[in-house]
Amino acid sequence: MDKFKKIIPSRRTKKIAYAIRDILCTADERKKSGGDLIYLNIGDPILFDFETPQHLIEASCRAMKRGYTGYSASEGVPEAIEAVKVDARKKGIEPNKVLVTTGASEAIDFALSGLVNGGENVLVPSPGYPLYNALLARLMGEPRPYSLNEENGWEPDIDHIESQIDKKTKAIVVINPNNPTGAIYSEKTLRAIIEIARRHNLVILNDEIYDKLILNGQHHVSIATLDKDMPIVTFNGLSKSYLAPGFRVGWAIISGAPELVNDYTEAMKKLARARLCASHPKQFAIPVALNGNLTHLDATIEKLKKRRDITVDRLNSIRGISCQRPNGAFYAFPRLDVDVNDMEFVKDLIRETGVVVVHGSGFGPMPKTPHFRLVFLPPEKILNEAYDRIEKYMKRHF
Repeated sequence: MDKFKKIIPSRRTKKIAYAIRDILCTADERKKSGGDLIYLNIGDPILFDFETPQHLIEASCRAMKRGYTGYSASEGVPEAIEAVKVDARKKGIEPNKVLVTTGASEAIDFALSGLVNGGENVLVPSPGYPLYNALLARLMGEPRPYSLNEENGWEPDIDHIESQIDKKTKAIVVINPNNPTGAIYSEKTLRAIIEIARRHNLVILNDEIYDKLILNGQHHVSIATLDKDMPIVTFNGLSKSYLAPGFRVGWAIISGAPELVNDYTEAMKKLARARLCASHPKQFAIPVALNGNLTHLDATIEKLKKRRDITVDRLNSIRGISCQRPNGAFYAFPRLDVDVNDMEFVKDLIRETGVVVVHGSGFGPMPKTPHFRLVFLPPEKILNEAYDRIEKYMKRHF
């Protein structure tokens, strides 16, 4: 028998990276050598002292006991779809179509796959959530970064957005509240983005998975509420605000003038049919989450505010590090005011201290200054231990 040749992976996988989990390879090196680790890399509240609300768990269990363990309709169960529509209308969004998906990540996948051809580009915030870049790489499309202005509270740079558009641009991604900076965008900024999208005939992909995790009382404005005719796809789910990341339940709300979005909607529905359905029993947690009590949010936000304040105060007291106060979500994006490669800094920090954070360049090529992202989900004792180690590391090396 002839020697079997080495399998060559597809070209579309070469540019796929997901820094948040890729950095665990370095963490595993320390773990194998017997070192301890403090994980500040992944935004999973359940890893710490947060719990999924009991009424969401009970709703899923009831559904299983009632026999909802086969396939559901590809677009989602009617109860879940109706609950999302009602909730959207309360905010001021008029939905044309709702698709229930396996987490918000699958909704994002459908929106990009149904829109982008090879060689076309989508404007993505930089820094921003790296899933968009990874999915566009798979589609042989181009993630074209637009900058967020650190000196202006990480608001999108409107002039830079405009300068990045060409004839092959298909959409603008808006992440509000932003991951990794925790910024919440002003209505003025959102209206400016709408005007750019209108002039250039672009879809707006609106990621607001952290919309209820507002840490300073600031009002969150959904961009989809500001224009009823613009083609906008809004992503949300149970993972973050409802503390159920392992449920893998999300949704896409497609809004805009029907004559503009109908064909695009049909393309997304085809993709939904091709993968059969999201988890059938877990979908029954959606109406319970959206219509049930939100008492867990008060306790969650109180914890996050305390941990955010500790994080910002501690990091700003370390020579060589500066950190803006995040207003939403549970991430901080401190800047390294030293001459260093951010990826090498993070790898060395993990190897030497066990504090696992993510290099800022993993969230896009801008800003040019080095940063890193951390989650402030852990209890105060763990955070303070992590910041003690970072402070000692900075004193040793800088």
